[in-house]
Amino acid sequence: MGEIHYPRLKRLVSVAWVIPQDKSARRTNMAADPTPPTLGIAVPPRAVERRPVVRSFHGHAIEDDYGWLRAENWQAVLRDPAALPQEIRDVLEAENAYSAAVLEPLEGLSRDLAAEMRGRIKEDDSTVPSADGPWLYYRRYREGGEQPLFCRKPVADGVESVLLDGDREREGHPFFAIGEAVHAPSHALLGWSADSKGSELHTIRIRDLATGADLSDRVEQTEGSVVWLNDSSGFYYVRVDDNHRTAQVFRHRIGRGEDDLVFEELDPAWFVGIDRGQSGAFAIIRVSDHNASECHLLDLDDPEARPRCVEPRARDVRYSVEHRGRNLYILTNADGAEDFKIVSAPLDAPGRANWRDEVAHRQGRIIVAHTVYPDYLVRLERENGLPSIVIRPFASGEDSIVAFDEEAYSLAFEGRYEFDASALRFTYASPTTPRETYDYDLRTHERVLRKRQQIPSGHDPARYVTHRLYAEAPDGARVPVTVLHKAGLALDGRAPLLLYGYGAYGHPLAASFSANVLSLVDRGFVYALAHVRGGTDKGWHWYLDGKLANKPNTFSDFIAAAHHLIAQSYTSQGRIVAHGGSAGGMLMGAVANLAPELFAGIIANVPFVDVLNTMLDASLPLTPPEWLEWGNPIEDASAFEAIARYSPYDNVRPQAYPPIFALAGLTDPRVTYWEPAKWVARLRATMTSGGPILLKTNMGAGHGGASGRFDRLAEIAEEYAFALGCAAASRP
Repeated sequence: MGEIHYPRLKRLVSVAWVIPQDKSARRTNMAADPTPPTLGIAVPPRAVERRPVVRSFHGHAIEDDYGWLRAENWQAVLRDPAALPQEIRDVLEAENAYSAAVLEPLEGLSRDLAAEMRGRIKEDDSTVPSADGPWLYYRRYREGGEQPLFCRKPVADGVESVLLDGDREREGHPFFAIGEAVHAPSHALLGWSADSKGSELHTIRIRDLATGADLSDRVEQTEGSVVWLNDSSGFYYVRVDDNHRTAQVFRHRIGRGEDDLVFEELDPAWFVGIDRGQSGAFAIIRVSDHNASECHLLDLDDPEARPRCVEPRARDVRYSVEHRGRNLYILTNADGAEDFKIVSAPLDAPGRANWRDEVAHRQGRIIVAHTVYPDYLVRLERENGLPSIVIRPFASGEDSIVAFDEEAYSLAFEGRYEFDASALRFTYASPTTPRETYDYDLRTHERVLRKRQQIPSGHDPARYVTHRLYAEAPDGARVPVTVLHKAGLALDGRAPLLLYGYGAYGHPLAASFSANVLSLVDRGFVYALAHVRGGTDKGWHWYLDGKLANKPNTFSDFIAAAHHLIAQSYTSQGRIVAHGGSAGGMLMGAVANLAPELFAGIIANVPFVDVLNTMLDASLPLTPPEWLEWGNPIEDASAFEAIARYSPYDNVRPQAYPPIFALAGLTDPRVTYWEPAKWVARLRATMTSGGPILLKTNMGAGHGGASGRFDRLAEIAEEYAFALGCAAASRP
């Protein structure tokens, strides 16, 4: 469902394919160290000062001792980290120093892990070129480079031109992330955007591809997307307002003055985005909250176009559109199609009254995405937790299916430039099988492997085993669990296990390949994904059963997965390291409160743990949209009570807690830095024993962590070193 916005969605496997290799450290997977180091001992920072503030809602009083850690000028901090007040900076820097001291015995292990992970990835890797007229466009990395290079070469002679050198553009910026790099239809200009603070505020620039120089045009404070007019005279973009909301679409004309406002959403509960439709005829403005969506079309042949609504928003109705000829093809849950269906509608009368079923709804088979070719309708669907691609010729209406045989795997569409391409490009991977890119001939059904992810230090899938298990939740629901471990591992309960979970916004966990995870698995870890409720792993009902008042199901599912893995002798109590990020960090905070005895350690990346206070603050940019996901505790007493019962920060209790490693980003606009800071302060002040409780704040990055692939790799290695240290300390 491409129109759904996941505001607290962490990059789950953000560096799986492009981490560079260190040839000096190229070695076969290391054997487990018989005496791995454990966490160090250090004196925690001075307790964070308590400044209690008591507020009452619906007859209930809540006390927040650490709310002062939220800087009053937090919007300014997003744009300039130096604006952080000194007393708050002192707290974060003291926490960073303490974390460094506790993790110091693991530094050598962390360096080894980073070098080992790097050795698994081809350093000068590139994507499969994609044709657009006379050119082939692609991205690649240079050996030793942190950032991607955006390139093209003529179909005729294959001589490469570098259009945008990310390494060069990054110079002088501690943080630098390219948002988009999109060539104009004329092939003479490149629109590119970049974030230099980690706050997801992108500046758009236009590059003259004949000279290699950027034009004077410069658009600040955008979401990052660039959608060109077909005559290449300008482009559409989404502006981010002062409260970090995506609410307005503007049209910028090259070399002209003030931009034209073409669309504005005044309701703060709705997100606005824009992209280019696959046919190239329209830009599609996508407006969505957590329950519904609305699409508007902009004619890309008309430089003065005004948006045309496809179907006005309606409560609980979601839809996304693709264009072909005189029709639109619409993926929607309208008319009770909980797991979605595909309908068509005439372009000149696209409203819901004219929708006609093309692919009927079938309960339990969720249609995840769709794309259209001149002669084919293609959809990606998932049933029983496994994806498949279905090809339907418009002429015959007879489906053919692209599927694979492993117990757990992932599939995804790759984008294309040319609407009338003859092949579908898709990717396949599994926990044991590195990523493969295929071109599938829609007419002949021939499948051509275009690229297989290379593992320079060597990888034999036969050395690993993947299984799909099902854990029984307290209410009887069957929770899928994907498991990866070394072949021949003795399942006697002695192995440590890393259990990853997310469970929010309908986002499923893909059973894909991660070269990084092998560093744990090769050291005797079992790696497991808990496909808990709150995602759509088993259909839309799986999402509904893990949101609003049903949110506790997410937590009990994760705990049930842990108990099942223990019962099946994959591990034992106290040998599990739990891992989750963003909304998955809420999961980490909740299970730490509910079942701390299960875990040897917990890794919480940018954890959304201060749920009640955040949902009570309508001034925060993500709060009004999030009420549909968690509930509105300001107006709804039952929502207040439900959130208060599970909000991790509010439910810290006097008990033993396992070691916890919380990671934050100072310029994170999604999960603000003060949430993990407050949580750690309350944990340390309340717990009776256990720990240590660590907080590491990246003072120059946001939600996704470090921007360079080497720097990001170092962060992952440190997290895995923490997991190994916790496992060593919990050895039976």
